[in-house]
Amino acid sequence: MRRVTITVSEQTALWARRRAAQENISVSKLVGRIIEDQMRLSDEYALGLSEWRRLEPVAGASGCARMTREQSHERG
Repeated sequence: MRRVTITVSEQTALWARRRAAQENISVSKLVGRIIEDQMRLSDEYALGLSEWRRLEPVAGASGCARMTREQSHERG
C-alpha cells in the first residue's frame, strides 16, 4: 500500500469522518475505496468505448431511413 497526503476543507473532512463512521471504516479506507471506484468506472468506460469503436456498422440501421414525425403518428 502507498501512503498519500491530501488536503480538504473542514466541511469535506467532517463529511468523510461521518461517512466512514457510518460504514465502520477509517477515513483512509473510505477515500481509498472512492478513488478505486472512480478508477474502475473510468477503466470500464474506456474499455466499452474502444469496443464500441471496433464494431462494424449494422446493415439497414442508417439514421437516414427513419420515419418522419408525421409518419410515426399516422393511424390507419
